Amino acid sequence: MNTWRNASLAVTAAAVLALTTACGQEQGTTTPNGQAVGAANPAQQPAADGYGDGYGSGADAATAPKTAGQLAVADSKKLGKVLTDSEGFTLYRFDKDTASPPKSNCEGDCAKAWPVVAAGDVTAAPGTDDSVIGEVTRADGSKQLTIGGWPMYRYAKDTKPGDVNGQGVGGTWFASAPDGKKAAPGGAGDGAEEAGGEPADLAGLSVRKDPKLGDIVVDKNGMTVYRFKKDSAWPMKTACTGACLEKWPVVAPVGKNDTEGILKKGFVTFDRPDGIQQQTIDCWPIYTYSGDSKPGDTNGQGVGGTWYAVSPQGKLVGASK
Repeated sequence: MNTWRNASLAVTAAAVLALTTACGQEQGTTTPNGQAVGAANPAQQPAADGYGDGYGSGADAATAPKTAGQLAVADSKKLGKVLTDSEGFTLYRFDKDTASPPKSNCEGDCAKAWPVVAAGDVTAAPGTDDSVIGEVTRADGSKQLTIGGWPMYRYAKDTKPGDVNGQGVGGTWFASAPDGKKAAPGGAGDGAEEAGGEPADLAGLSVRKDPKLGDIVVDKNGMTVYRFKKDSAWPMKTACTGACLEKWPVVAPVGKNDTEGILKKGFVTFDRPDGIQQQTIDCWPIYTYSGDSKPGDTNGQGVGGTWYAVSPQGKLVGASK
């Protein structure tokens, strides 16, 4: 009897030890569900709540996409030439879509936050090439406008013509240039380095030398990666839920082989309590900042005394102890 009990206790202890050491060592890619700290609201897609406060009129805009009509080109001090619809609302493109072949990967709640631009009844902006105008058939059978092959969207939280509140959201949404490339000063677009000196084709996570902060982690779009001081590494817990995620979108899981210069120890996926999967470095959940509009921005640094850029080792950059 004692022998069986001792064996049982040994197995239990080993299981607990494996669980507590999985984070911080290269064992597996998925961690146990963490516990939310602070706000208890479930996470939502960026800007899905309050949709009626911005472009369109709630569900009607999501179910009945509008065409762009007469396209126009607006000059932005930050972004250069930006494509707009006939009402002056900025048109956006999504990095998770594809242009060749054209395909939209924004459905459901995503399409509420980012209303699709319907194909048909579209005229090229004066002085632009109408050959870039096309369409793609969405999963529901509807037709969506494409520019240079990229499906076009508006942003629910652009409340007036000329707004570019969707620029850089999640590190995946960008205002469109007239040819469908990413809007950028000087027309740099996709084919050259973006403002801030970041090349368009980066690893899923890599290191950038910032003139003020030193070596910091950036995502595949060159957007700065951050940590939240109210989170914890083990047990993994997140204090950023609900509306917080609109400002601080999680970094989606990245393959270890799709990184350059990043610490691999504790490089695991966090299965958050809200069902979202999030990448970690040294077991710390990582985010981007919606207030960063272009590669090289570090506007999230020090926000609230709790948000800081991340070093290649997963440490807080510039934070006081």
